[in-house]
Amino acid sequence: MVLIAAQPYDYELPSDSQKVALLIIDMQRDFLEPGGFGEALHNEVSHLSAIIPTIKNLLEIFRKLQLPVFHTIEGHQPDLSDCPPSKLRRGKSQLKIGDTGSMGRILVLGEPGNAITPQLQPIAGETVISKPGKGAFYNTHLQLHLHKQEITHLIITGVTTEVCVQTTMREANDRGFECLLVEDATASYFPQFKQSTLEMIRAQGGIVGWTATAANVIQAFCSI
Repeated sequence: MVLIAAQPYDYELPSDSQKVALLIIDMQRDFLEPGGFGEALHNEVSHLSAIIPTIKNLLEIFRKLQLPVFHTIEGHQPDLSDCPPSKLRRGKSQLKIGDTGSMGRILVLGEPGNAITPQLQPIAGETVISKPGKGAFYNTHLQLHLHKQEITHLIITGVTTEVCVQTTMREANDRGFECLLVEDATASYFPQFKQSTLEMIRAQGGIVGWTATAANVIQAFCSI
């Protein structure tokens, strides 16, 4: 039995490590770099880019062990047909979804700013899920891929903690997946929102899932 030291109590990995997947949520240039959607909303993007090295370390471990890896990208079709008006109206900035910024059209699939940050670029064999919403299960094939590979446990990373990460984790929990959020491999433009989300996830004996540090996750996987 392999355990990850976590909160609210240890997270048990399945005996078949191929049932565990690393999920990297929305580590795309639009959110992480100057000139993207995050900065257009007047956010400090350095809070998000700071976690890139931690996620890269986790990614390298999963690649070394040849374990499943999934990346998500939030983005929309060029005609914005998959972006509801309620989403288009969100945000107080001069740049809206679909407008042209310094890295191309904001949150539009295929644009330079919509690409995953170079440090975490997917490689052959890793699945990339394009999602039109905040949750990675909404209007995507993620659940189909997970079930096809018989994955039961998710190690979750990415941004932002209180929006796309938390939404995805709650969706996964409702679908029966055992979820662990890596505390220092997720981030928010508002650190207090991240802390509140971590506390909500692991409250009441892990009502949504577990949280743990990257060091504890890596230590456990290195013992496999």
